[in-house]
Amino acid sequence: MSDAAPPPVIALVDDDRNILTSVSIALQAEGFTVRMYSDGDSALKALIDNPPDLAVLDIKMPRMDGMEVLRRLREKSQVPVIFLTSKDTEIDEALGLAMGADDYIGKPFSQRLLIERIRAVLRRAANRALPAEEGSEIVATEPIIRGRLTMDPARHRVTWDAGEGRRGDVALTVTEFMILETLASRPGFVKSRDQLMDAAYQDDVYVDDRTIDSHIKRLRKKFRAVDHEFKGIETLYGVGYRFNEA
Repeated sequence: MSDAAPPPVIALVDDDRNILTSVSIALQAEGFTVRMYSDGDSALKALIDNPPDLAVLDIKMPRMDGMEVLRRLREKSQVPVIFLTSKDTEIDEALGLAMGADDYIGKPFSQRLLIERIRAVLRRAANRALPAEEGSEIVATEPIIRGRLTMDPARHRVTWDAGEGRRGDVALTVTEFMILETLASRPGFVKSRDQLMDAAYQDDVYVDDRTIDSHIKRLRKKFRAVDHEFKGIETLYGVGYRFNEA
């Protein structure tokens, strides 16, 4: 009997049957297991009750659009999400990332690019629990304690000490976790947007500065929900970001 791991499960959520069919065929040819949903309402229940390894969400769907699916999903699950958005609608891209998507891709898109993005997000999720390579700044299996911040990569858990005996969990997506882990690995040291993109996206595909900025805004919002005075992530305009332990 084979001990091989089962293939990753990808949920495709789109009301365009042609996209569902063509992308499903392409993903299955790459060895993925695919579940398809043509509306947001039915997809949301399935994503929560039987989570896939990754979901690909379209924004424009009947009954419940992708934004609402993503918002409700993030209340209960941190399953990785790639957001599909209209290529000429920058606000959709920014909103998708701000609401907790790990990545986005504009329509029309090449199936090869989508597959590369899917593999990149899945690798980031898998690599969190693996020992870091020799010389790496981050040792992924050891908890990271930086002042009031505690990160446990093996359990994908982040907590923040808000003072006066109050300590709260901060639920992060895969990409948010990778960005914070990179910043917290060397507190006080500035990380440029390029360095953060390399850490979160590696060398898979190009992403622009707005992507990192949107993830940073989302990180701050989540920490401020636990501690409204959170100032752990500092912006150095024109340079990048750094984590402060104090």
